Amino acid sequence: MNLKQLEAFVEVAESGSFSKAAKRLFLTQPTVSAHILALEKELDIRLFVRNTKEVCLTEEGQRLYFYARQMADLQYKIEEEFGHRKTEEKQCIAIAASTVPAQYLLPELLAKFNEKYPGEQLQIREMDSAQVVEQVSEHKADIGFTGTVLEKKHCRYIPFYRDEMVIIAPNSGRYQAIDRTSGDISWICQEAMLMREEGSGTRKEAERQLAELRILPQQLNIMASIGNQETIKKSVIQGLGISILSNLAVREEVEDGKLLAFPIPSERSGRDINVVYNKNYQLSKSAKRFLRTVKEAYKVKELSLIHI
Repeated sequence: MNLKQLEAFVEVAESGSFSKAAKRLFLTQPTVSAHILALEKELDIRLFVRNTKEVCLTEEGQRLYFYARQMADLQYKIEEEFGHRKTEEKQCIAIAASTVPAQYLLPELLAKFNEKYPGEQLQIREMDSAQVVEQVSEHKADIGFTGTVLEKKHCRYIPFYRDEMVIIAPNSGRYQAIDRTSGDISWICQEAMLMREEGSGTRKEAERQLAELRILPQQLNIMASIGNQETIKKSVIQGLGISILSNLAVREEVEDGKLLAFPIPSERSGRDINVVYNKNYQLSKSAKRFLRTVKEAYKVKELSLIHI
C-alpha cells in the first residue's frame, strides 16, 4: 500500500468514476484501476460496487475512505507547510457568488484565506444564483457560491452552510401580536409583500417553502420585486410591507429590534448554501487552496457532494 494508491482510491470515491479520477490525477484509467486492484488484493476486501452508470463504495470501502481521506489531508498539509516555500506563480481566483453568500459568508472566508495565504489575488463578482452556475459551467469563474442547485453539466456542488428563510415584518404592535410559534403563516396572504427579483435563489427558495404549505405566488399580494435586499429591509422597516429573506441577511436588524422574524414551518427546514466548481477543469493551486479553506472552515465531509 502506498500514497499513490490511496490518492487514486479517494479520487474514485469522490468522483464516482474511474475515468474522472484518472483525468483529475493526470493518469490513464488502467493505471487508476491497477492502483485500486492492488489495494483490494493487499487488504483482501472489495472497495467498490461497479455498474454501468456509477461506482459506489462498499461498506469496507467506506471504512477505508475515512482513514484514506485523513491521510490525503495530512499529505496536503505537509506539502503546504514545506512546499509553499518554493517560488510559484500565483493565479487570480475568479469567484462568482449570489447575494447571501457574497455579503454574509464570503467576508469571513476571505479573512481566513488571506491569513493563511497572504498575497493571493481574488476577483469577486456578485450576481444571481442562475448566473453563478452559468459562470462556473462556462469556466468564466473558478468557484461559485449559490443557494440553488441547477442542472448544469459538469458542475459539482458541495453544501457547506445551512441557511434558514424567515418572514420579516416591522417591529410594531400589529405584528408583535402574531403568535410566532403557531405554525400558521396564512396571514401573509393579506399583507403587501416585497420579494426578491425573479431568478434569485432567495425568491426560488421562498416560493418552494411556501408551496409546501400550499401558499402559491398568485395568492400573495406582491407589491414589488426588488433586486437589492438592503432596499427590501429598509422598506419593511418603514412599514411598506413584509418580506421573506435569509436569516443571515436580517440577523442584525432583528437583534437591534428593527425587524421581527417569523419562522416558516417547512418540512425541509432551510436550504443549503453550496460552493460549486466545474469538475471537468483542473483548478489552479490557488483555487484549490480557497476551496480547501471553505471545507476546513465549515468542517465539510468530502462525500457530501452533489454531482450534476
